[in-house]
Amino acid sequence: MSRRMIPSLTLALFVLSFLSPGFAQQTGKTGVINSQVILEKSAEGKRVITQLQDRDKKSQSDLTRLDNEIKQLETKLNTQRLTLTDEAAMQINSDVERKKTDQKRLSEDAVRELQELQYRLFNKVQSELIPIIEGLGREKGLDVIFDLAKSGAVYFNPIIDLTDEVIRRYDASKAAPAK
Repeated sequence: MSRRMIPSLTLALFVLSFLSPGFAQQTGKTGVINSQVILEKSAEGKRVITQLQDRDKKSQSDLTRLDNEIKQLETKLNTQRLTLTDEAAMQINSDVERKKTDQKRLSEDAVRELQELQYRLFNKVQSELIPIIEGLGREKGLDVIFDLAKSGAVYFNPIIDLTDEVIRRYDASKAAPAK
């Protein structure tokens, strides 16, 4: 260790010795939630997930329908190639290419629309949850609430987990008549 570092290290340890007791006394109360569990278990979260799954199923159905139409045209072209005129064969080829282009566009549009819907619905749920979580934090005198789904926490004491309470309050807020 160089001689220049010793005074700096000594000063740092001296400052820390005074700050540590004060810092330990000021540690706040903490709570945790798991937004993924809230989404999966709350009534509104289940509704959102179902809505997204329904949209995805519809898109998949539309893509399957187009895929079947393409296969039918290709089969027709292959089985009737000897009896078709050049013009008819070119028309079927053209139809196949057009449907493949339609299928690609439909697939890209479906992905984009599903992402946009997911973003809108998740933001709506989040905006409805924030006041509930903030109120619960104030009520319990907490200084901070972490989201386990986003925090990367390895361990937490289950006593500070507020997820079930947030779900109960969120479901209750959705069951209450609209004002």
